[in-house]
Amino acid sequence: MQQLDFPVWLRVEHWLNVLFLTLLIRSGIEIIATHPKLYWRNDSRPGTEWARFTRKRMPKDKLYDTLDEEESYSSVVALPGHKQLGMGRHWHFVSVIGWILTGLVYVVLLFATGQWLRYVPTSWSIFPTAWDDLMTYLSFDLPPLLPGQPLDALQKLAYAGVIFLLAPFQILTGAAQSPAVEARFPRYVRLFGGRQAARSLHFLGLVAFLVFLAVHLAMIISWGWPELNALMIFGEVRDLNAALWLSLGILAAVVLVHVGATVVSLRSPRRVQQGLGWIVNSFRRLVLRRLISRQDYARSKLSVEHRVNGKPPCSTEYKLMAVHNFADWRLEIGGLVERPMTLTLDDLRALREPHSQRVLHNCVQGWSSIGEWGGVPLREVVEMVRPLPQTRHLCFLTMQDTGRDEPSAEGAGQFYEVVDLELAREPQTLLAYEMNGGPLPIKHGAPLRLRVETQVGFKMAKWIERIEFVSGYACIGKGMGGWREDNVFYDKDVEV
Repeated sequence: MQQLDFPVWLRVEHWLNVLFLTLLIRSGIEIIATHPKLYWRNDSRPGTEWARFTRKRMPKDKLYDTLDEEESYSSVVALPGHKQLGMGRHWHFVSVIGWILTGLVYVVLLFATGQWLRYVPTSWSIFPTAWDDLMTYLSFDLPPLLPGQPLDALQKLAYAGVIFLLAPFQILTGAAQSPAVEARFPRYVRLFGGRQAARSLHFLGLVAFLVFLAVHLAMIISWGWPELNALMIFGEVRDLNAALWLSLGILAAVVLVHVGATVVSLRSPRRVQQGLGWIVNSFRRLVLRRLISRQDYARSKLSVEHRVNGKPPCSTEYKLMAVHNFADWRLEIGGLVERPMTLTLDDLRALREPHSQRVLHNCVQGWSSIGEWGGVPLREVVEMVRPLPQTRHLCFLTMQDTGRDEPSAEGAGQFYEVVDLELAREPQTLLAYEMNGGPLPIKHGAPLRLRVETQVGFKMAKWIERIEFVSGYACIGKGMGGWREDNVFYDKDVEV
């Protein structure tokens, strides 16, 4: 059998994997901090979590929103830490792209160079041999290596499992959490038991990676760390001291990348948002933008309780409208259109019989629920007002007071959100005035809210009072495509 060595590409890929995995872990911790609870059911009902990473207990006698459940983790463990979900998402998705590309190159080179023999079993006899190896390890001894290979049978199976099973499993469960993937392929998400089950399985996959890394390091120490470290530096056993210092230098460089990523994210978040966002959004537009929602959940799947995100308007004007069932509310539609309009709630209801859809709602924080939304497909309103040729986006202006939702963020005031015109024309993009067969509740956006089923929840503006058709959004707010994009550095396109 071929003698397997440690070629340059394998050694480079090894250290790149260390970098991307550690970035994924820290940014993943930042993401889970925003909703530090794990569920098995899509409704994310409070009290049904199987794991929680917070000591907070939410009140049962008053309204709270999911931002109140958010935790602030230290930058020592989270990237960047301190309630910076926007930054955490940017780093996580860029690291995902880097990790997947690294893995693809790794697998291609494995089979192109014959190095696949290092990991892929070629005989069923490896399984009883691996069991014998396990017994040998439990007796605190070292089993023999496989002939012509650098691993014993148990190690070979473990590496094969991580490369060809665990890594793809993490990619697949990660994809199952993408709103665009969930909307277009709801049956795929059900393969994992639903969105929340996929999120939980993804977390357990992370735990499996951490366990593997711990055992991997223990094996390296047991088999002789200086020699194995030299193999991963030089490709052969030579100059153990130089190998030690070079490996420490590489690890120091990885740590410096983490420190730099953390510092620049906390001090210059706009630069990170623009730089990493360009990479991530280019990938999303290439891979996910063409996915159109095809959801139709059974009525029996509707969530009993739909979580609240965002606090309702507290102005006197809004309260008076609410008391009178929004009879005085008006929706103004203008901007780059041939036929500007002002519509009442009755006008919207009179346009057609309410279109209803039972769909999965995905919050950017991680929770989900299934609801039935009724209203007018936005594309019908778009056709009525006739956008001018230069129109590219719709800006939704709301009655929401952002100072109540994000008191620590800059830019307190009216909430606004920008949605691309192509999304507005999708079949399940809806101006909703009903929920679960009744009037839209105040806490969920009454009198009118947006539903864009391939996006996460914050793009679906609530308490809408005006829709402006525009050619660009550089002059809206701080020019990033919405209030949360401008002030808490979220991504504009959020198909994942």
